Amino acid sequence: MKAERLIFTLITVFFVIVAPVYWFVSHEIIGTVALILTLAFFGMISTFFSIQSRKIDPRPEDRKDAEIVEGAGDVGFFPSRSIWPFWTALTVLVMALGPVFGWWLTLLGVGLGIWSATGWCYQYYRNEYQH
Repeated sequence: MKAERLIFTLITVFFVIVAPVYWFVSHEIIGTVALILTLAFFGMISTFFSIQSRKIDPRPEDRKDAEIVEGAGDVGFFPSRSIWPFWTALTVLVMALGPVFGWWLTLLGVGLGIWSATGWCYQYYRNEYQH
């Protein structure tokens, strides 16, 4: 996790420098708040990677003496296909159009969101993927 920690720490340092400079140059509140929130977001991720890197053993890509064969094997589980990401994206679209055309559309999107999130969470308990 050395690379991830380094990347997010450098981005955090960048926003530590940029946010005050932006404020002093523009005196604009909304942009400054956005930069501070971005700083907080990257700071949280950087802190998470720092804590996790101390809790787990170094991965092969974190060690200089590692061999290529140490990184071989299963990377993880990846689903073959699923329709649920499409329905979830459609739900987000419906909810985003709610403030434009009427709040009833947002309420419809919430109902669709519950249905699509449930379907996505439980997709491996039905049909050919059933355990």
